[in-house]
Amino acid sequence: MGTETWRAAVRNGMLASNTTEWIENELAGIDLGDERLNRRCGRVLERLAADPQASINAACNGWAETHAAYEFFKNKKIDERKVLAPHRQATIQRMKAHPVVLVAQDTTELEYTRKVRTVQGAGPLNDESRRGFLDHVHVAFTPQRLCLGVVGMDLWARDDETFRQGKQRKYEPIEEKESFRWLEGYRLACTLAEELPQTQIVSIADREADIYECFLEAQQPGPPRRAQWIIRAREDRSLPDRDPEAGPSCYCRLFDAVAAAPVQGKRTLHIPKTAKRKARKAKVMIRAQRIRLKAPYRPDVRLPEVEVNVVLVREENPPSGEEPVEWLLLTSLPIDCFQRALRVIDYYACRWQIEVFFRVFKTGCKVEEIQLEKAERLRPCLALYKIVAWRVLYVTMLGRESPDLPCDVLFTDEEWKSAWTICTDQPPPPQAPPLREFLPMLAELGGYNNRKHDAPPGPKTLWIAIRRMGDFALAWQTFGPDREKYV
Repeated sequence: MGTETWRAAVRNGMLASNTTEWIENELAGIDLGDERLNRRCGRVLERLAADPQASINAACNGWAETHAAYEFFKNKKIDERKVLAPHRQATIQRMKAHPVVLVAQDTTELEYTRKVRTVQGAGPLNDESRRGFLDHVHVAFTPQRLCLGVVGMDLWARDDETFRQGKQRKYEPIEEKESFRWLEGYRLACTLAEELPQTQIVSIADREADIYECFLEAQQPGPPRRAQWIIRAREDRSLPDRDPEAGPSCYCRLFDAVAAAPVQGKRTLHIPKTAKRKARKAKVMIRAQRIRLKAPYRPDVRLPEVEVNVVLVREENPPSGEEPVEWLLLTSLPIDCFQRALRVIDYYACRWQIEVFFRVFKTGCKVEEIQLEKAERLRPCLALYKIVAWRVLYVTMLGRESPDLPCDVLFTDEEWKSAWTICTDQPPPPQAPPLREFLPMLAELGGYNNRKHDAPPGPKTLWIAIRRMGDFALAWQTFGPDREKYV
């Protein structure tokens, strides 16, 4: 897009604008049942966004604001869905501007285990000694990895008795199990596909979503319009054909069938760093095939067979000591040529951005340190922090996707001018510099080295820098050369 097109998008609410305006855009149309609550929601969001790592007390200006924030979270008229609803609509408006949008869904743990005053309503996580919530989130991205916003969240606590039953519930109807959230997530993507007929919606999920009912759901006739989907396989599913080499009672298996398909081509993938591995490049072989799956047993219903497209990504010669990369991707997208198989891989690789979103949400916003004592008060607070996390990730990736945009699309004059003056020890230029120039400079305030061959700044350095820039902007308003217009 050209600069004027982007500015028009800002005016129409399709692009988040500078600090004050983006909050107004994200909360436009909010309805909490009381106009005073609507205004209070905007003020609380503004305070949390200004310093995401601060406690609620530290983020607010004085006791009166702090008390008002706690009263806001305490109000029984407010829940996380009402708070998130206007941001969801703003996200949908941004989605309309893109021909393809990837909706990634995933679950993260939020732990609130405390020696005293454990959060009321928390449940067991991976064991009964750890208490907290499961947070299942749906986040929209472009194929270029620009985060458009959060389109859904489901926050719940496990029941202690249900947790103890564990695997005894294996054959219960899917509607009664936690795994039902993945099917509901795909249905949410279908609702978005119906609402956005000019945009191709692709639902993306990792191995936990490898559930046969999800494949069946995708092949049901509309309405609503069906979203495309990509799921990484976890189960080595049976195929309808018998395997004569394994015995008369054995069926052919999914992984073996795809591994026997001819190689379509090769690709080098960038594998991101995690707590368990270093970042590296992997040379992978790519195979693709359409395969019919045998329906699994269900005690309450007989399921039909389904056909799915499958792409196998396998690293043949990993470095010594490294686990080989292997993705088996099930999808509804076409795979009838190498370029289309590559597109499936590229789309799935974007799923990693939801992990980045969780890192910003949990580490950048420190949501597991919130000192609210009841689940019903914590829920709307977490919804606001999701909007804050989106904003940080949005700014990070917009600078990479659209580096020639002027920085005043995202920041007010007092923000970018004060940061420019501090970082360069020079007066600001008459025109706002482009994002490719301004964001790396700004990130220096968060510890980014900004050397010639460094990778672009990440969300962590930017959220620290943006927080510092907020203080500089306040000083600029009070003492800077433009102060007359604030008097």
